[in-house]
Amino acid sequence: MGVSTTMTIRVTPDLKEKLGRLAQDTRRTKSFLAAEALDAYVNRELQIIEGIQRGLADMAAGRVTPHEEVMAAAERIIAEARQKRVDGR
Repeated sequence: MGVSTTMTIRVTPDLKEKLGRLAQDTRRTKSFLAAEALDAYVNRELQIIEGIQRGLADMAAGRVTPHEEVMAAAERIIAEARQKRVDGR
């Protein structure tokens, strides 16, 4: 592991106990597991926010498809899939 820094957080006693059990069962430190979980959470949330920001930029630039057009396409796809099921394809 590279350079690290210390951060203090507050958790419920129940979560602390669960983390302790997990650490014991996996032979990892509570600090390692907490850092790993926090890293995964932060990365996931950042991806979500960046996706929203890209969508907002697309809207601002006019790169959108009208709702009616999307719904018509979805209905065509569903109708085709149903017909294939009826035809046995």
